[in-house]
Amino acid sequence: MLRRKPFLMMAAAVAALLVAPVLSAPDAHAAGVNLFGTKEISSTKLDKFEKWTGVLDRYGGEKGTELSACQITATEPCHIAKWRIFLNKLKGHPPVDQLQYVNKYLNQYAYILDPINYGKKDYWATPREFMYRTGDCEDYAISKYVSLIHLGWPKEQMRVVVLQDLNLNTPHAILVVYIDNQALVLDNQIPQVIDASRIKHYKPIFSINEDRWWLHRG
Repeated sequence: MLRRKPFLMMAAAVAALLVAPVLSAPDAHAAGVNLFGTKEISSTKLDKFEKWTGVLDRYGGEKGTELSACQITATEPCHIAKWRIFLNKLKGHPPVDQLQYVNKYLNQYAYILDPINYGKKDYWATPREFMYRTGDCEDYAISKYVSLIHLGWPKEQMRVVVLQDLNLNTPHAILVVYIDNQALVLDNQIPQVIDASRIKHYKPIFSINEDRWWLHRG
């Protein structure tokens, strides 16, 4: 779950980006899908999304060590090695099964707020940071995104979505994957992967992947 003040600051950054040219987003993977009933405009300008670009940069420096041998000890649970072995076993499974397994695997980690975990109001964690320290909503979404990248999913089919949970009246973040004209939700608050059309209490603010971000209206 995103903290309210950092969320408002991020929303303000999104609003500021609207002064730059934006494009409609007739993306092939999202054709016919209006995420949670919203309309979208998009841009390739990601420079204002420093937490997102920052976590991707940090992960770029970490991923080269993920296939290193790891010996389980009392102080080293080898989370990363176990994760990569788990992903390797998923290769060849049907796509929707991969989504279900990844969602379940990462949802097993405990939820903890950033001020308690990092002493910061809002921190976006790499998979390594998340698996060793656990995290909050966007950290689940980031680790699921990276997991699917390792499984060969095109980044164009995925977005981290920052939204408002209208039931809890609080900001939240999830991963959405587009497949077969569906927007499928991977959410730390929902055990199963489900179609976004079944969720009525989420109001998306913006969504983002490595190439583009989308503003949601309506």
